[in-house]
Amino acid sequence: MNQEHFETQAIRTQTSNGGHREHSTPIHMTSSFTFETAEHARALFNDEIQGNIYTRFSNPTNNEFIEKLCLLEEAEDGIATASGMSAMFSSMAGLLKSGDHILASRSVFGSTHQLFTQVFPKWGITHTYADIDNQDEWELKIQENTKMIFAETPSNPALDLIDLEWLGQLAKKHDLILNIDNCFATPYLQQPIKWGADIVTHSATKYIDGQGRTIGGAIVGRKDLIKEIRFFARHSGPALSPFNGWVLSKSLETLAIRMERHCENALTLATFLQNHEEIESVKYPFLHSHKNYKLAKKQMKLGGGIVTFEVKGGLERGKNFLNSLKMLSLTANLGDTRTTVTHSASTTHAKLSEEERLEVGILPGLVRVSVGLENINDIIGDIEFALNKSKELTLA
Repeated sequence: MNQEHFETQAIRTQTSNGGHREHSTPIHMTSSFTFETAEHARALFNDEIQGNIYTRFSNPTNNEFIEKLCLLEEAEDGIATASGMSAMFSSMAGLLKSGDHILASRSVFGSTHQLFTQVFPKWGITHTYADIDNQDEWELKIQENTKMIFAETPSNPALDLIDLEWLGQLAKKHDLILNIDNCFATPYLQQPIKWGADIVTHSATKYIDGQGRTIGGAIVGRKDLIKEIRFFARHSGPALSPFNGWVLSKSLETLAIRMERHCENALTLATFLQNHEEIESVKYPFLHSHKNYKLAKKQMKLGGGIVTFEVKGGLERGKNFLNSLKMLSLTANLGDTRTTVTHSASTTHAKLSEEERLEVGILPGLVRVSVGLENINDIIGDIEFALNKSKELTLA
């Protein structure tokens, strides 16, 4: 039989039947697991045999979630974590030591920036940012103590892309670990490991859950690297609740069909905004006007569910726009069935200085829309109403 397709793997990968012939995998809500004998316990604790000991270490429900994600990302191994940021932190802290250096794309999520600038320096781990559009700059900024390259693509919220194939070759050339945040794309749209990534991180809170219900994270990649990260996570404790693991595993079953609709709606909205007289600029990877359009078509199946734009009239107009929305949700989350709208400069990236925000394309009036699964005409209708209403308020 040929290799199963993405959708089939996401739906049909399950833990073994528990003896009750259940069709849907049950939740293993237990803190610990019993041992058959004292020798069985000894062998488990010494990694001589595989099995579950304690849910902080592993759990059958979480194992199912990770097994699915590894198949979808074509990764050798992985671990589940309590949140996206615990995955991000563990993927670095589990592999780096004092004196190590990270080379990262300048355009990163606000909390990731805080790790680089506020947390890791306490332990002697340094970083340097490189321009996502300047390939020559990256190699020049590699230092003797550089151990990891990190990047988001597409980035949050600027939707900048980096060439994964080129970055993978650069990391291999200098024997560096390539760590890619694949949250915006999901494995359905993009598989960084195919292009040379060693580690892929996810905030499963976003599209993997897809319905704004729960928080979780995941790290997948090379088996030897995951072994080191697992040791760190086992003793530092960012364990995913089995209930959340069950939700996320079930959510993966509908990831493909949800992403198809997210992307279809997002492209339609981006096209509408691109031609609107009240919009200063709009960014979406699958718009021909996007600077990385050809790259997006090369390494992404579809353009994703995020659209960013700037309303004419600056910060004041942007605030009036947000306050004029009737249906769309004002929230910092994304990847929900419901369309959500965020003003990045005052929320997710508020801790960055104005200069730092401008360096990564976060303008004062930038609006990030996570396009949901509602009827696209209703989404566009609410945005058009808010654009017209905000113009009246700003001119008043």
